[in-house]
Amino acid sequence: MGIVNVTADSFSDGGRFVSTDAALAHALALAQAGADILDIGGESTRPGAQPIDAETEEARVVPLIRAIRDRWPGPISVDTMKPSVARAAVAAGATIWNDVTALTWSEDSLATAADLGCGVVLMHMQGEPRTMQDNPAYDDVVAEVSGWLAERALAAEAAGVVRDRIWLDPGIGFGKAVQHNLALTADLRVLVERGYPVLYGASRKRMIQTLDPTAVDPMDRLGGSLALALEATRQGAAILRVHDVRQTVQALSIHSALEGLG
Repeated sequence: MGIVNVTADSFSDGGRFVSTDAALAHALALAQAGADILDIGGESTRPGAQPIDAETEEARVVPLIRAIRDRWPGPISVDTMKPSVARAAVAAGATIWNDVTALTWSEDSLATAADLGCGVVLMHMQGEPRTMQDNPAYDDVVAEVSGWLAERALAAEAAGVVRDRIWLDPGIGFGKAVQHNLALTADLRVLVERGYPVLYGASRKRMIQTLDPTAVDPMDRLGGSLALALEATRQGAAILRVHDVRQTVQALSIHSALEGLG
């Protein structure tokens, strides 16, 4: 899953692809590099991010989704917590709703997801983007995150979302300290064993800088991003959400070749 942020303030590439033309060129380049899915986001959810209104978010993502759909046949995901934005995005050609709130942001979220009939990514987040990194705490982060996501999946199914269209995401960096992120990665199989495909996204995240203080610039976190992606794959992740598609595809190809020798 290649990341395309049409935002001014995302932590890694905010401001680089704010115009539809620039974002479209980037999206098509990611597809050419090997992305199977393109994930389009119009609102930053980095730590401390301020919310935007639905009209602004729609104006950012809908023209881009239409432009991509005219040129590329693959799955398009919209990264939003707002049901109205998801509905507009699906009408424009998106096929997946990637929701960092796991369909809890609005009382209409579950019903909207069922009505749209699209794929749904349910992500765990402790708190909200503005405050989620203010001293996150868990007794057992692996058990708590996997259990909560399983409950959200059941709620989605009860609302009418088809089971095989549900993916789970542990939410690396969303209301988690570095030790929580490491535990969720090392024990990702616990979530995988819930029986839903697992999406994993740690690309360029701040946890890498915490472990390597020289990696202040998110663009300098490729090595850490690949290490985390490979471990998540080893643990059973089905989808990797990444900025650096070509390098991740290459790493996965080598990893697969080595696995085939075992």
